[in-house]
Amino acid sequence: MKVAKVIGNIWSTRKDEKLRSYKLLVVQPINLLTGAKEAAPIIAADTIGAGVGETVIYVGGSSARSAAGDMSVPVDATVVGIVDDQELHPEVLE
Repeated sequence: MKVAKVIGNIWSTRKDEKLRSYKLLVVQPINLLTGAKEAAPIIAADTIGAGVGETVIYVGGSSARSAAGDMSVPVDATVVGIVDDQELHPEVLE
């Protein structure tokens, strides 16, 4: 699992039929410790109702298809959780 910030939505009226029931989000992968951007933004299927500005947990690859509920859904990333809070212990990170 990875962490990202939802930075937008993306719409497509013409798409694979298996994507019809999914809201598509633009997510910016971030470093869990620093909050800094880690990579280019990606598009993720939303299965939980996340919104712009929220920090989310997402999965990729076969886990993304599994989280979407159907291994034949053509997704590379799926949002599976919304981060409410986090607690990191600095003494463990040193």
